[in-house]
Amino acid sequence: MSDELVWRLKERARELGFSMIGVVEARPGRRMAAYMSWLANGYQGQMGYLSRPDRLARRRDPKVILPGVKSIICVGLDYSTGAAPAGLLADPGRGRIASYAWGVDYHGVMLPRLQQLADWLEHTAGGDVASKVYVDTGAILERDHAESAGLGFTGKNTMLIAPRAGSWLFLGELLTTAVLPPDEVQPSMPGCGSCTRCLEVCPTAAFPEPYVLDARRCISYLTIELKDWIPRLLRPLMGNWVFGCDICQEICPFNRFAPGKAEDVFRPSDWEAAAPSIIELLALDEEGFARRFAASPIKRIKRHRLVRNACVAAGNWGSPAAVGPLISLLGDDYALVRGHAAWALGKIQVGDAQKALVQARAKESNETVSAELSLALAVVGGS
Repeated sequence: MSDELVWRLKERARELGFSMIGVVEARPGRRMAAYMSWLANGYQGQMGYLSRPDRLARRRDPKVILPGVKSIICVGLDYSTGAAPAGLLADPGRGRIASYAWGVDYHGVMLPRLQQLADWLEHTAGGDVASKVYVDTGAILERDHAESAGLGFTGKNTMLIAPRAGSWLFLGELLTTAVLPPDEVQPSMPGCGSCTRCLEVCPTAAFPEPYVLDARRCISYLTIELKDWIPRLLRPLMGNWVFGCDICQEICPFNRFAPGKAEDVFRPSDWEAAAPSIIELLALDEEGFARRFAASPIKRIKRHRLVRNACVAAGNWGSPAAVGPLISLLGDDYALVRGHAAWALGKIQVGDAQKALVQARAKESNETVSAELSLALAVVGGS
């Protein structure tokens, strides 16, 4: 395959809206050993699918994903919107949402475009060309391959950082059986140097060392991937984040180069979507959740986990205004919600909650929730 085809491929990718593109030979990721060490340390938490033998086989060898694969085309799509109003994000009565989720679900934007790019390549290259596309759902070390393709470098916060665009990037991959000339990565690619801002600013100390993330302590993991109880010791450290976290990206010096030119679909319909009222989140029922987040990536954690997260944010807020909604949640259908609501009431320490906590404990059948109720009562003055 000629250099001209790759040039045309990149032009087609830009026409489809991708911010950057690079091509690498389909080889195992360079950081596979580090990934296996990460798994051995248990840093994946409850994301057990990451260590499944079938998925590990795919990560080790792209040919398991697509027999005969020769090249991997890596793309990036900018989602930097520019800063939201500082007063909004600093308001503890609002639940912060990671900026990648301010607009529509990126999977629904990127996957069709990648498939269009794959269709174009199959048609243009001719012959019997096969392909497979992924947007962070496939068993592939996407940041590793993107780095090899010259899209950026891996930062100490484990994010892929493009020197001139920062780390606000969605990544995707197109695996193809077409043989494409790989990009020559410049040896002068910068790195983090002596900067440790992201490691120092993380409120939950989720980085045991540079370039290593302990997902079990990461706010993004705790609010999105964790389906169980948020550890009590970590709850006070989570602030008002209710879906994801941007702290280690916001502090990164390279993100001052972010273009702030995200497509309209990734921008919030209004700034309230970046940090909705915690009171409103606590009051969400199933219908309201489905209606409000129908096109958002937030929909995948379902209503009960978002409300769980909002309970933690309410406890950290500490306002009596949240007491009424939290008392209502003591009768929620989900134990996760009831238990985290009890914790929040204990944090706010308003005596008016005592009667509700006593009544809830008297009829609670879940042992974990009962324990949360008892601990909350010990704080607000109950027996």
